[in-house]
Amino acid sequence: QVQLVESGGGLVQPGGSLRLSCAASGSIFGIAAMGWYRQAPGKQRELVAQFTSGGSTNYADSVKGRFTISRDNAKNTVVLQMNSLKPEDTAVYYCRIVELITGVAYWGQGTQVTVSS
Repeated sequence: QVQLVESGGGLVQPGGSLRLSCAASGSIFGIAAMGWYRQAPGKQRELVAQFTSGGSTNYADSVKGRFTISRDNAKNTVVLQMNSLKPEDTAVYYCRIVELITGVAYWGQGTQVTVSS
């Protein structure tokens, strides 16, 4: 069974930085996609940034130039470095991994990010 454990959320002032980390454990038979989504109150869950199996990265337009996604394949870990945070970045952030062989998507439990003065 695959488990994703997230860490690094919290409260930060506008303009500040946070670093989110997600570690996957269990048997994963290849990774089709690995990345981060977020969901703000009253809004749909949206893609923030992800790696695809082809090695490319996708970022939401709203975070380009401010957020950077990185990964450690050997450790099945994905990190989201968030800089120049804005109040509109406030949301619960979820890690997601899509298994290559089965196409099954696994989600973390979510970590709260609050940007406020």
